[in-house]
Amino acid sequence: MTVTTQPKPTSAMPDTAIYERRESAVRSYARAMPRQFNRAEGVWMHDNQGGRYLDFLSGCSTLNYGHNHPVLKDALVDYIASDGITHGLDLHTDAKGDFLAALEDVILTPRGLDYRAMFTGPTGTNAVEAAIKLARKITGRELVIAFTNGFHGMTLGALACTGNAAKRGGAGVPLSHVAHEPYDGYHGDGVDTADLLERRLSDPSSGLDAPAAILVETVQGEGGLNAASPQWLRRIAEIARRHGALMIVDDIQAGCGRTGNFFSFEGMGFTPDIVTMAKSLSGMGLPFALTLFRPELDQWAPGEHNGTFRGNNHAFVTATAALRHFWSDGTFQQDVARRGALLERRLDAMAAEHGLSTRGRGMMRGIDVGSGEVAQSITAACFAQGLIIETSGAHDEIVKVLAPLVIEDDLLSAGLDILEDSVRSAVSVTYGVAAE
Repeated sequence: MTVTTQPKPTSAMPDTAIYERRESAVRSYARAMPRQFNRAEGVWMHDNQGGRYLDFLSGCSTLNYGHNHPVLKDALVDYIASDGITHGLDLHTDAKGDFLAALEDVILTPRGLDYRAMFTGPTGTNAVEAAIKLARKITGRELVIAFTNGFHGMTLGALACTGNAAKRGGAGVPLSHVAHEPYDGYHGDGVDTADLLERRLSDPSSGLDAPAAILVETVQGEGGLNAASPQWLRRIAEIARRHGALMIVDDIQAGCGRTGNFFSFEGMGFTPDIVTMAKSLSGMGLPFALTLFRPELDQWAPGEHNGTFRGNNHAFVTATAALRHFWSDGTFQQDVARRGALLERRLDAMAAEHGLSTRGRGMMRGIDVGSGEVAQSITAACFAQGLIIETSGAHDEIVKVLAPLVIEDDLLSAGLDILEDSVRSAVSVTYGVAAE
């Protein structure tokens, strides 16, 4: 199947002078994908030279429902055309009320969950900041336990909980009041890191203070697609409860269906005290972050934590449309499960061919190719064939597949064909293994 109509590079490729002249050097994705994109729909992105690209990045799981989904787009266009409220701080609005009703009716009540919703600001790091701030307020403690390879955001509190040295190094100040404990499997299959944590917290001479919260991703999106087992997560929840800490699940990248269920912790036998969400929550790439917590934890004073853009009504509109369209019955979830199984089979076969390994869960999976250099060569080869895909992991050694959850099976397979060919070529060049 032909996936792309991308033209061959010519002198007519986009002029990047304005970016070189005016945009900060901090930009990253544009360096690996030097095109000027001008249009997107469904699973496709288009550049201004007539090329089109199958999107296996999805805005780092911000576009789980694809680009400009017609149901979401129509809801937003109608709302704007009717002069609906755009910016409302934390005022009551029709858009916010509709979202809260959909959250309650479609998501929380069917799952037996009782959470208050806190609108924190535009992005995931804001949700994490609110979560750890609330945990410290409730418990009167300072320490947060986070995990190796975790990523939680770029503002100082969330960054302190992040493991990546390069990200942390940009802070310019000490990042304190966080202990980074080993994630599930960090020391190999023979070491129970939950048991290690329990021993440390139970030992008054371990040097580990009583924590306000334990913050965890069920699948580490930026840290290498490490997926914690349900047993380990249940144990962490028990440890938090036993030691008077609140358990926070960061569902910013793994949530909204990416791992199969709406919440990544569903069916695992525990209920977090606090959940942070963002990315695909708006469903359409609009900034929207949310912190959910048990009602008895709602001990904020009015205005004690706020933000100018916590009332993005356009995001409320598209989020409501997404919840009601995709999650009102089990059809979409079944489709995601089928596609996740297809993705798992294909990646496992690629890994087996070359003696590699795979990571992740659901539609949040990748292949460990051993080094960042090899992974970069693979993603570059994919892009040259019209597939947008990126890397993950401590050394960027994981080629990460975050295809839209709505992708048709034949397009998912076609993109994986490109990935398979690129992996085979890169392994042949790097390790001297002849491609079959």
